[in-house]
Amino acid sequence: MPTDAPPRPGARRLWRHLAKVLHEVASLGYGGALAACLLINLRADRSSPAVFRAARELFAAIANGLLVPCMAGVVVSGLLALAAARGYLDAGWAWLKALLGLSVFEATLVVVGSAQRQAELLAAAPDQLDALLRAERHTLVLLIGLSIVNIVLAVWRPKLAWRVR
Repeated sequence: MPTDAPPRPGARRLWRHLAKVLHEVASLGYGGALAACLLINLRADRSSPAVFRAARELFAAIANGLLVPCMAGVVVSGLLALAAARGYLDAGWAWLKALLGLSVFEATLVVVGSAQRQAELLAAAPDQLDALLRAERHTLVLLIGLSIVNIVLAVWRPKLAWRVR
């Protein structure tokens, strides 16, 4: 069998299914990490510096250990699924999801950046701390909203067709 032979049809289907499963599992982890970060942001006790520091350390651990790897899994598996399924190449909803995914990726990096600024949060005056936490909360809510839009696009699959090839 020559080495430049096209892949078997079953192999393409396997890659498509693996990419889809990875995309769904990573999306679940990403959504859970967002919800956990939002909960920590909303419920962290600011009256006790030690408790607040522990909550921010947990926030940073979730952001670095779960949010970023899951986001990478969502982006990579989504692009693999886009490349593996020929039907997605002409589907406008798939390209819109890909563009929204880039926005989600950038906003996720903002959340991770805020998790890295623990010293700034702990040293901030109460009014500055409220503003920083509010901005972080707005970013998390925006990410959850964009994730819901991506889910709706994947389920609904509106007819936004244009020729890419």
